[in-house]
Amino acid sequence: MMLDRVDIGLLSIFATLLLMFLRMPIGIALGVSAFGGIWAITNFTAAIGLVRTVPYSFVATWEFSAIPMFLLMGYIAGNTGVTRGLFVGLRNACRNIPGGLASASVLATALFSSASGSSLATAAAMSRITVPEMLRAGYDKALATGTVAAAGGLGSLLPPSILMVIYGIFTGAPIGKLFIAGILPGIVTAIAFVIFITIRVSAKPALAPRIQLDPGEPIERAAWADIWPLPVLILSVLGGIFAGLFSATEAGAIGAVTALVVAALRGALSWENLRRSILDTVKSTSAIFVIAVGAALFQRLMGLSQIPNELSSALMAFSDNPYVIIALIAVVYIILGMFLDSVGIMLLTLPLLMPVLNSLGIDLIWFGILTIKLLEIGLITPPVGMNCFVLKSALGSQVQLSTIFRGATWYVALEILLFAILVAFPQISLFLPSLMAG
Repeated sequence: MMLDRVDIGLLSIFATLLLMFLRMPIGIALGVSAFGGIWAITNFTAAIGLVRTVPYSFVATWEFSAIPMFLLMGYIAGNTGVTRGLFVGLRNACRNIPGGLASASVLATALFSSASGSSLATAAAMSRITVPEMLRAGYDKALATGTVAAAGGLGSLLPPSILMVIYGIFTGAPIGKLFIAGILPGIVTAIAFVIFITIRVSAKPALAPRIQLDPGEPIERAAWADIWPLPVLILSVLGGIFAGLFSATEAGAIGAVTALVVAALRGALSWENLRRSILDTVKSTSAIFVIAVGAALFQRLMGLSQIPNELSSALMAFSDNPYVIIALIAVVYIILGMFLDSVGIMLLTLPLLMPVLNSLGIDLIWFGILTIKLLEIGLITPPVGMNCFVLKSALGSQVQLSTIFRGATWYVALEILLFAILVAFPQISLFLPSLMAG
């Protein structure tokens, strides 16, 4: 029996998911399934032709240059200790509130996110700084690790976010507006985490023994003095985008140069640190580009198969209410988030969802923030909550993986509530972009 193009497209989606579950790298799984599907729908020559032309034409996109630049900025900040003293200063500021160390961890993670762009990198860096200190202070292990795992998701929501760059490229949404749109939702999320920690620890003080610090202690004053590099980095990137002085792509280069200058002024820029930062950037960029190329081929397959149009028609027949459709998408994302990583989920689903979003007239900036929020939830849901695995890798035998997941589960419900708030009040995401110049 001959299969029509819709059947071939569905089989290709199933094959992609199967290969991902079997732990084949995401980019390879997308590319292999796409090649096979395109071959089946057209012919071998056409499939080979696309494999030859799509990778170069797609990766040569100007906007993609922002990814290595933002990664370089984050690695320079991390490897040269630009964020050193951040947690110490915030710990001192939060010393008098219940669960102060955990709240300081959330705020420090939020600030570090603005120099990182990656949830996994943020979680890895902050887990080594904040969790050991909370454990030494007698904090509950699940509270300490779960807080950092959940707060690490801010690395995707707060700009400059690598996921936002990829989303913008695949949907055509302005990346600069996506960056600015993530600011208020990121701040709301951080504040909600702090309030949640305060309420929970107030109800059960044994979770987080209160510590007393001397604000006049020299190390504390030094720590506050050491915080200045991060606001400089944030303002150099986001201030220029908001004021319309440069694009989000140009902001990546400006951020990387600013990180180099700040590190040099602090006397922390060595050839070894620079070499390590460049090498880390090359590795991460290569991995992202392989995934992006696979996703570009997969997008071509979806276009040929007509599945996105069929899906759009089916969903519109089911309901033309945007909120109902968003609720259905949220359920799918949360389920996929239990098994797949963030980039894989986004690049697998966007080619299918774009016709639906366009048919309903859903604002792509708003939906981008909702997408990132859903991907945040996936980073802490078992069995494949990547941030939890990152913490386990960083902490070794100090904490069991089950303990990290138990602590992070408290934040899943909170994140779903925050997602509902962002759906109900789109202006939280859209207000700042509406004020942008240029």
